[in-house]
Amino acid sequence: QVQLVESGGGLVRDGDSLRLSCAASVGTTGRYAMAWFRQTPGKRREFVASIRWSDSRTYYATSVQGRFSISRDNTKNTVYLQMNSLGPENTDVYSCAADSDDSGGYDAAEYEYWGQGTQVTVSS
Repeated sequence: QVQLVESGGGLVRDGDSLRLSCAASVGTTGRYAMAWFRQTPGKRREFVASIRWSDSRTYYATSVQGRFSISRDNTKNTVYLQMNSLGPENTDVYSCAADSDDSGGYDAAEYEYWGQGTQVTVSS
């Protein structure tokens, strides 16, 4: 069983930065594609970024490309999402997910394991 726990969210001003963290069970980040999704209550999850295990290839939603960066620290079994130039439109709950197929795709249905999410709020 894979367990994912997010942290690092908070309240920031327009233009500020945050780094989200996703701590995984031992061995998880070295064998699964990992991703970040926006998780609005009552809405479908929206893809933000992913990183594959096999070749470390990264993927980004068009809306965040150039501002957000996903990375992985295998020593700590942790995946990060560096979020720069934040705006109010980025306010949401952000969840991390793991995909055993290692595709790193944009479809939430491809991911088997999910964290509880961490809140990001950006004020004007």
